[in-house]
Amino acid sequence: MKAIVQPTSSLQGEINALSSKNYTTRYLLAAALAEGTSTIYYPAHSEDSDAMRRCIQDLGAVVAEDEEKITVTGFGRRPREAGELDVGNAGAVLRFLMSTVAFTSNTTFINRYPQSLGKRPHDDLIAALQQMGVEVQHNDGKLPITIRGGSPRGGRLTVSGNVSSQFLSSLLFLAPLLEEDSEIEVLHDLKSKIIVGQTLEVLRQAGITVEASEDLMHYKIPGKQKYEAKKYVVEGDYPGSAAILAAAAVTSSDVTVHRLQETSKQGERAVIDVLKAMGTPLSHKDGVVHVQGSGELTAGEFDGDHFTDAVLAMVAAAVFANGTSRFYNVENLRYKECDRITDFVTELNKAGANVEERQSEIIVHGKPEGVEGGVEIDAHFDHRVIMALSIVGLRSRQGLTIRDAHHVAKSYPHYFEHLISLGAHIQLQD
Repeated sequence: MKAIVQPTSSLQGEINALSSKNYTTRYLLAAALAEGTSTIYYPAHSEDSDAMRRCIQDLGAVVAEDEEKITVTGFGRRPREAGELDVGNAGAVLRFLMSTVAFTSNTTFINRYPQSLGKRPHDDLIAALQQMGVEVQHNDGKLPITIRGGSPRGGRLTVSGNVSSQFLSSLLFLAPLLEEDSEIEVLHDLKSKIIVGQTLEVLRQAGITVEASEDLMHYKIPGKQKYEAKKYVVEGDYPGSAAILAAAAVTSSDVTVHRLQETSKQGERAVIDVLKAMGTPLSHKDGVVHVQGSGELTAGEFDGDHFTDAVLAMVAAAVFANGTSRFYNVENLRYKECDRITDFVTELNKAGANVEERQSEIIVHGKPEGVEGGVEIDAHFDHRVIMALSIVGLRSRQGLTIRDAHHVAKSYPHYFEHLISLGAHIQLQD
């Protein structure tokens, strides 16, 4: 599908934020690892959360759904021998389940997206699983990956946090079910610590005990624990909403987004502060964000590690800011669905922006007058790239055509529908 984004001077209206993909996938996994029936209210509907639903069913969970909720009867520490699992293009789902299937004797994760997830490295998690006595067959750290486990062992474990926090989260879900107590030491740096906080929050809600050091680099996890069957309520999603808020910030707007908790542990909640720092008139009260944008923004410097999944949306807003913006500490963006630094910067510059890259930085020389556009650009199969490029298209003089725009469904299937309902001029072509 192509998205043809035409210049749009103003946005107006109200929407409900979609439900959080990150929390939905974690709640589904916690429910699958329990030995009773859990209920998840207001789950996200996206390719990632659908992949987790599908895979836990393949592993033996019983899943039922209506318009309001999902019920999951879990398999505990006895997943079914599924043979093969297809996670689609969902990296977090793959990494979480690589640990879960360590309880099976032979499970292969297939490679259905060789140009996207198939390029992403998983060596650090593979090394940690091997410390636990799990045999892993892989393609130089990439898919396809076969796990031959059955009896993973606890004890003293190390895992690198340099590339992704998902490796650590995966082990944190597994370790409580092991016979032995475990200690996990994170080597090097730990990216996206705030997202690890989401994992710890879900584990606590599921009745799991984990002792974490203040810097989140060391963990003690008692073994022989059981996940409790619980009721969970999924909160609104900041990463997807960041693109809507950025679109409102770069146009003349009066936009309200509901279901965004002020006390959320989602790191991307920081976009409220980022947009305020850039001069966006907005308020945030009682779970409601109200933006009355003028399109006039001021450049700034921001540590992107605090809001990883919203960096691209904020970069897109900075394209139209007065001055030079710098987003630093973002090297982990290179290891997502695409290289979100090189690939995204390339497409921005095609559209007429003036953006530079460093190994761990994105530097944006703002163009308050807008960009030229008038080109067809590549989404690189990445939902965050698609959303961010659409923001730029709204302030282009000749519009932008985004190829492979259907991949936005990975996290936000109704993204274009929501933007159009607010007044964006966008045509979708099959």
